[in-house]
Amino acid sequence: MIQLKLYFILSFSVLLACSNSGSNENKETIATDSVTSAVPNPEDGSIPAISEYSKSLPLDKLKLPAGFKIGVFAEVHNARSLAISPSGVIYVGNRDGDKVYAGKDSDGDFVADKKWTIASDLTMPNGVAFKDGDLYVAETTRIIKFPGIESKLNNPGKPVVVNDSYPEQDGHQWKYIAFGPDGKLYVPVGAPCNICEPKEEIYATITRMNADGSGREIFAKGVRNTVGFTWHPTTKELWFTDNGRDLLGDDVPNCELNVAPKAGLHFGYPYCHEGSVKDPEFGNKRPCSDFVAPVQKMGAHVAPLGLKFYTGDMFPETYKNQVVVAKHGSWNRSKKSGYELSLVKLEGNKSVGHETFVSGWLDNDSQKAWGRPVDVLQLNDGSLLVSDDQANVIYRITYQK
Repeated sequence: MIQLKLYFILSFSVLLACSNSGSNENKETIATDSVTSAVPNPEDGSIPAISEYSKSLPLDKLKLPAGFKIGVFAEVHNARSLAISPSGVIYVGNRDGDKVYAGKDSDGDFVADKKWTIASDLTMPNGVAFKDGDLYVAETTRIIKFPGIESKLNNPGKPVVVNDSYPEQDGHQWKYIAFGPDGKLYVPVGAPCNICEPKEEIYATITRMNADGSGREIFAKGVRNTVGFTWHPTTKELWFTDNGRDLLGDDVPNCELNVAPKAGLHFGYPYCHEGSVKDPEFGNKRPCSDFVAPVQKMGAHVAPLGLKFYTGDMFPETYKNQVVVAKHGSWNRSKKSGYELSLVKLEGNKSVGHETFVSGWLDNDSQKAWGRPVDVLQLNDGSLLVSDDQANVIYRITYQK
């Protein structure tokens, strides 16, 4: 296994999916961040990234395929979106706090041991991305960046505003961001409601812009609330999850996995859901045949968020170029669904189904959940990091024959 020095930057968020904003707060008890009150190291100002808290988590309840193991990589309060730099810096976004943190695995054992507070007073710093040495952070109405962040984690200075023209809204205002193969920064704007026809064109879209914030345009329309996207390793097409509307019952509509091979496509919201379900309020205005159907229906209210194509060499060959999706879990379904990692199986560029990869965060009998997976990130050695905003940790999944 290749020894890496891993660094991560932490900020906090809570996101529920398949829902509108205010009503979708996390209904489960969230553990206290047990390391933020630690006394800083007088030599470098860091505090521990791991405490005794991690040992209390019931990791033995998690079910993985034979040969796979899972452990705690770091404790991060409300850990959300993940990104990585070429040098192994890990960035973690969140929604619940106003701070950004930095940390690292200084001894190369794949467990983080140090972290620093590098920014405060941010608004829902949910999305993070890295490009050309700079850390980009998505707040609710603007994108900011911390130039040259890796050389000054202990004193990064004030951020630079990249674009501050995103609208104020009461629902789905937190943002996932990532740079595409075209070098542009992709930024979603969720629907400002559970179900409605937004008056402004920018709502329920995925936008993209140049790295300096210029040239913003709408890339995809009819996207209710995406909190995760990635690009196919071969075709370079954009794949993204979308969280379906609420209040149509326990089993309708399915949340979606979509593919956007080009700009200008419409994916149905608010007129059509899961490719074939006409909305009872707006469905008569446009037929489902007008829109792009999902490549995979993910289940009703499961809240699929982060996703990645597995391209590493650690896992068995059958996982190569398959899609790992974090299902955050339902918030108002009578019997909970999601709360797992799923594996979407592909033949070429076509989905042929999906199955459970990791489960056990939800006790089906008691309907109590102790964790909720959010995002997925592949490390250089082929292992996977998974963030969990309820258990307040980042896991690392490995495989050994």
